[in-house]
Amino acid sequence: MANPYRELFNAPGTTGFALAGLLARIALPMTGIGIITMLSQLRGSYALAGAVSATFVLAYALLSPQVSRLVDRHGQRRVLPAATAVSVIGLLLLPASAWWQAPDWTLFIGALLAGFMPSLSAMVRARWTAIYRGQPCLQTAYSLETVLDEVTFIAGPPLSVGLCVAVLPQAGPLAAALLLVVGVFALVIQRGSEPPVLAQEADMDRQGSVIRSANVRLLTLLMVAMGIIVGTVDIVSVAFAEHMGQPAAASLVLSAYALGSCLAGLLFGTLKLQTPLHRLLLLGGLMTAATTLPLLLADSIPALAAAVLVAGLFFAPTLIVAMSLIERLVPEQRLTEGMTWLLAGLNIGIALGAAASGHVVDDGGARAGFDVALCAAALVLLVALWGHQRLRAQGSPAASCAMDAPAK
Repeated sequence: MANPYRELFNAPGTTGFALAGLLARIALPMTGIGIITMLSQLRGSYALAGAVSATFVLAYALLSPQVSRLVDRHGQRRVLPAATAVSVIGLLLLPASAWWQAPDWTLFIGALLAGFMPSLSAMVRARWTAIYRGQPCLQTAYSLETVLDEVTFIAGPPLSVGLCVAVLPQAGPLAAALLLVVGVFALVIQRGSEPPVLAQEADMDRQGSVIRSANVRLLTLLMVAMGIIVGTVDIVSVAFAEHMGQPAAASLVLSAYALGSCLAGLLFGTLKLQTPLHRLLLLGGLMTAATTLPLLLADSIPALAAAVLVAGLFFAPTLIVAMSLIERLVPEQRLTEGMTWLLAGLNIGIALGAAASGHVVDDGGARAGFDVALCAAALVLLVALWGHQRLRAQGSPAASCAMDAPAK
């Protein structure tokens, strides 16, 4: 039986841009936790560290779609180096300000500038789409990219924390800056796979941002709700492990969530489903909501790990379906921006989930934090149902995930 993932790389240049994108995107999960680890050591304030890190996350979530919009208008080769340069300036300003004990406001300026970091996940997905648009391989490519996103969020934080603790406090953000520069450079020099610029500047100015589309807003809201679940699982898992007297076990619990999502994403990429995407969206939302319920029954580290593993099983498939919908709902020349809004919504949700569950845990204990996940699960289900009804009524996109390749 042919391996669909191996077939992806039959097209020239695919291996190069996939590896470059993987290298560059590690900078994102390294930066937030790197800021916290660095400032907690050099400034001795978790409140300040959390506020600066939150500034970076929110700046990235709001600015990355605007960077992607410029990419759709002018191309990756012209926009990515400039956006990366601004982000690197911020990533260098942060450790410099921390080291020289500069005023706190300089840290926030650095975090804001660092937020100009491009959405490399969207850039790579756009390249896959330019190659395999309208072919069954595209779902497999989206599945691969979702799994690689999970891998970076598994490897990035411990790498950043380890560098900050073992080398020097500023090493995490500095390493993130280096990886971002090297990865983006390796990506933009690969011009053969760069998506063509199809949008005219006047047309884009007239149409405005794709977030004006109700369908894009709906899918972005779904990502926010799913992100809240992820952020809650992160915080509550750490608190639960500490409550059980096994703080180191938190990493095993979080790895279980990522493992469940990765395995499900890889499997989903091999399936040739005939189910319409709007129905898959509803099923994904339903199962994402339902699989949060076992979290309430966890009374030990193994039980929590099992519950978190189950909770992660439908995360990647639902994200893949949402990306596939964006590919069909958004004009081809606006695709990078559309994908970036979904990823931005996911990051906003993670930040909101971590903040909300942190307050709940402080007031009611670790197990109470899962109430935040249940509220987010209810929102996921409602939005998925709303999206199913809306897309079915519109009759688009009713195409199945397994489409015939276009005639050559």
